[in-house]
Amino acid sequence: MRRVASGLMAVAVVAAIAACSPATSRQQTATRSPGQPEYLVFYAPGRQHEAQDAVKRAGGTTVGEDARLGYLLATGRGDAFVEGVGADQAIVGVSPDRSIGFATAHTAGPQAAGAGRTGSQDASRTGSQDARAESQDARSASGAFPDASAFTKARAGDPLAGRQWDMRMIGADRAHAKAPGTKQVLVGIIDTGVDGKHPDIAPNFNRELSRNFVTDKPKDEYGEKLDGTCETSGCKDPVDVDDDGHGTHVASTIASPINGIGIAGVAPGVQIVNIRAGQDSGFFFLKPSLDALAYAGDIGVDVVNMSYFVDPWLFNCAANKSDTKKQQLEQRAIITGMQRALDYARKKGVTLITALGNGSSDLGHPTLDKQSPGYPQGDQKERQVDNSCINVPAESGGVISVAAVGPSGRKAIYSDYGVEQTDLSAPGGDVLDGKGAKATRSILAAAPEHVLRAAGRIDAKGNPKGVDVVKDCKAGACSWYQYLDGTSMAAPHATGVAAILISRFGKPGPGGLVLDPATVEKMLFETATRRTCPSPRAYVYNAYGEKETHQCEGAQSRNGFYGRGIVDAWKAATFEP
Repeated sequence: MRRVASGLMAVAVVAAIAACSPATSRQQTATRSPGQPEYLVFYAPGRQHEAQDAVKRAGGTTVGEDARLGYLLATGRGDAFVEGVGADQAIVGVSPDRSIGFATAHTAGPQAAGAGRTGSQDASRTGSQDARAESQDARSASGAFPDASAFTKARAGDPLAGRQWDMRMIGADRAHAKAPGTKQVLVGIIDTGVDGKHPDIAPNFNRELSRNFVTDKPKDEYGEKLDGTCETSGCKDPVDVDDDGHGTHVASTIASPINGIGIAGVAPGVQIVNIRAGQDSGFFFLKPSLDALAYAGDIGVDVVNMSYFVDPWLFNCAANKSDTKKQQLEQRAIITGMQRALDYARKKGVTLITALGNGSSDLGHPTLDKQSPGYPQGDQKERQVDNSCINVPAESGGVISVAAVGPSGRKAIYSDYGVEQTDLSAPGGDVLDGKGAKATRSILAAAPEHVLRAAGRIDAKGNPKGVDVVKDCKAGACSWYQYLDGTSMAAPHATGVAAILISRFGKPGPGGLVLDPATVEKMLFETATRRTCPSPRAYVYNAYGEKETHQCEGAQSRNGFYGRGIVDAWKAATFEP
């Protein structure tokens, strides 16, 4: 997940999401004062006018609003304004309108052995389980999955299908012929953008509905490089551009078409809508995240994939004693604002799927947060946290949170877990899940050519420089793909399965087909392949000579490693409720 989700051991780390919503209620009500920062001021239900008065008393000016999600956009003079307006009982949270999220994923090549993960990640880890033999349907009688090398034999389908162990693990390769998904289903990618011109995405890319809710920001508040030089006038990228690559990989995993090029996604017949909410650098603004969710609901999107978490706080605490009043108000705004946006979208029929996170942490028993506030870089401090603090949106209400497994079927070492937090699990990749390190144990999906060039992953002729990148050419036209690890890669598999279910059981409605999110969730759980905790439950990972233990709690019906089970596209394609 970006700060998104991922894990790669012995590999390089790659940071892997605007037009306003047509239904937005934000209106300009006053002229901004030059140099004054803007804030999102969230008010209690029905107390909008009191909130406007509070802004005025605190010396601020209301310049906009969104009545759908219950907040004002106001300008004010720094900490004094925040604490002044936040003291009013009508106010439930105050957040600066700035970057608050970061998404990450990991390349699966050996070019930077020992490189550290971004954010809370630590790349100096490896798995220890040996590969297992392949059975007829890619599972042994005990339910274990084989090492990814067993999946690299020539297969029918798109040229790189043999490398897609993840699709075979969940039966998507078989489901393609029976239930590929329909164009009436809209899948929203809330991420760093989508390369809509990529040959293995373009046929399913809906440019007309796609939106970019962010403006590139060359530098952060400290004058350090953030997004870098703007590529366009006005610093707003077109809706078919992804200058990071993370969102493109996610979109490809969900819905790359069966077209004789590269790979096929879980649901190769559905439409992809880019609803961009993150910077080129991978950081997220709160407001774009809110706008993206509201927009998804307003246009009839069926399911959204959110492979990121909302920063600058890894854990959002309403009243942590080590935080200033301003910091407490910001975290309350994140918790409240995102929950309102999630609720709004869900009530409009949007199924919400998110990556669980890559901190190797039991989210049900957090104790220490060393990563927050993560933006601007350098502001981090160490603080004690507990289970009253939440990761957003993974622990927000109404979302389906997905943990990652490697090709053996074990929980990936980097994946967060927790019996209360893990709803489902899916292939996310783990290069060290077996003997040695193999890039083929990661998830292969589309990558923007210009991003690979900028990162030095391909040469001047377009040839890959490492085993983490794959080139596929047909009739003189080439496309590129990259292996990545992370819960960011796991969530799209669940999103694709949800798209199959909506395609089969949805009824005509706004945007195409509609299926109640509660029904989609129930069907996802019913079609998942149950997986029990390991025995012993205290599972020991061996990484570069060091050991790390993760405790699995819960029963086969739901546990902290696998939730209700590993998503299954074939069961979704053949399911009869």
